[in-house]
Amino acid sequence: MSSSPAARGARPAVLLPVLFAVALTVLLTAFAWPAVRSQPRDLPVAVAGPPAATAQLTEALTAREPGALEVRTVADQAAAEAAIRDREVYGAVVVGDGGPQVLVASAAGPVVAQALREVAGGLGAATGTPVPVEDVVPAPAADPRGAGLAAAGLPLAIGGILTAALTSRLLPRLRLRIAAALGMAVAGGMVTATVLGTWLGSLSGGWWTVTGVVALGIAATALVLLGLESLAGTPGLAVGAATVVLLGNPLSGLASAPELLPAGLGTLGQLLPPGATGSLLRSVSWFDGAGAGSPVLVLTAWVVAGLLLAAVGGSLRRRRPPVAAAPAPVAVAA
Repeated sequence: MSSSPAARGARPAVLLPVLFAVALTVLLTAFAWPAVRSQPRDLPVAVAGPPAATAQLTEALTAREPGALEVRTVADQAAAEAAIRDREVYGAVVVGDGGPQVLVASAAGPVVAQALREVAGGLGAATGTPVPVEDVVPAPAADPRGAGLAAAGLPLAIGGILTAALTSRLLPRLRLRIAAALGMAVAGGMVTATVLGTWLGSLSGGWWTVTGVVALGIAATALVLLGLESLAGTPGLAVGAATVVLLGNPLSGLASAPELLPAGLGTLGQLLPPGATGSLLRSVSWFDGAGAGSPVLVLTAWVVAGLLLAAVGGSLRRRRPPVAAAPAPVAVAA
């Protein structure tokens, strides 16, 4: 028994609110959950000074907030500063003849630097003497809160998605799609270097260096999505784009630091193109390339994976038998 036209017309009115609620739940969870649950988790910091003092300080720091800090002991202030510049730690507490001193690197993450300043405040309250704070690698004066880099995550992710979507729709041949995607990635890198670097002063790396980093990041996203589209069509492209937006961007750590995200999610975010691109931009902008090896490897792996997926998808398409054309109608004499 078939349903009436009125009943069939009412189904979308019932389904649409349900689908909207599901979609909004996914979006809110993806973007709000990491931000709300943000707190230090095994945040690497160093302590330096006499062995007795560093042992007592390490115990005090780990007991203050269990699981928040991963405390490493180094020889002296010079070693602590070297560890910060090499991106091995986010900051340090140095105990000298004049008392403790806290070293931070706001360029590595203003949110983390602020958390370490609060640690300095706690030490000062415990000792009754203000603890000085030195910013070893400061954020750029034009953007001390790192707002430009934090805001760049979503536009760069969308840039990779748009590159894949446009080239897959407008260009019929796979080689042309890849060539155009690489060209668009370079153009995106140039725009980012000009806007965030030259104009806003949010990035301090060389113009060509920033261009190359952003181009690699956009290419990593675009080529993987092109590969998925070549292999699985529009559904593959859609799933890849949703992964970049719902996982890659919120878990990138650009607004804070990977160690501040819920357990395991920060590590996952650094294995996706947005997080790796952000970490690489920090390294080349303020740390002379220290810590750049891992994100370069991640982005290169995504580029290679995208090219391999595209090659496999193109090969499968060539092997499919052509769709037979419908026979033309034969005219019958009256």
